[in-house]
Amino acid sequence: MNRHIEQHSQRTAAHSERFDTVIIGGGQAGLATGHHLAKQDLPFVILDANERIGDAWRKRWDSLRLFTPARYDGLQGWRFPAPSSSFPTKDEMADYLQAYAARFELPVRTGVKVDGLSREGDRFVITSDEHRFEAKHVVVATGANQVPKIPAFADGLHSSIMQLHSSQYRHPSQLQEGAVLVVGAGNSGAEVAFEVSRTHPTYLSGKPSGQIPVRHGPAAARFLLPVVRFVGHHVLT
Repeated sequence: MNRHIEQHSQRTAAHSERFDTVIIGGGQAGLATGHHLAKQDLPFVILDANERIGDAWRKRWDSLRLFTPARYDGLQGWRFPAPSSSFPTKDEMADYLQAYAARFELPVRTGVKVDGLSREGDRFVITSDEHRFEAKHVVVATGANQVPKIPAFADGLHSSIMQLHSSQYRHPSQLQEGAVLVVGAGNSGAEVAFEVSRTHPTYLSGKPSGQIPVRHGPAAARFLLPVVRFVGHHVLT
């Protein structure tokens, strides 16, 4: 698992190591980048704040599934181990990422939360608590939504109103009785609203988004999505 670390890291000072490339984030983007670097036998390390690879998926709401079928969910070098038209659960995705890192012996260090990135001369300096990494190249693969976005007026709402950010939501049983307002009509908001509507009167607020012309599911995955991908990749370029 730590082959690249053992071969290529250099201790430069107390709690300091040097690599050619440091990848910040051990999700699908970070692991895919690592796979390509490993194929070129380039020295690198992947840093991830979670205790296990895939925990960013495991911490999401219980019913979450990928909205793309399994045939499109695998990373370079290993297809997703599920029927091609099925929609993997969040935990299946998390386990796949963990197994992917092990399969290709990617040098991932978990439990390392990066708190600083700066430039010193011709090198980058990455810090995590008292630990320091130096690198010629840095790939930031942390995703775009690491900090919950909560409107300023939220603190002014009455204390009787229960408020949950989507990162805290797991299941409708967390909610109290009464109507629910879901703010945000993207994928997360729409899926949470759909689930909550089974047990609570539910209102969805947000900018309307595009819709596919058929019911989403295995049939659409088998017949419609391949056509849409072909048009997008080869016609509307």
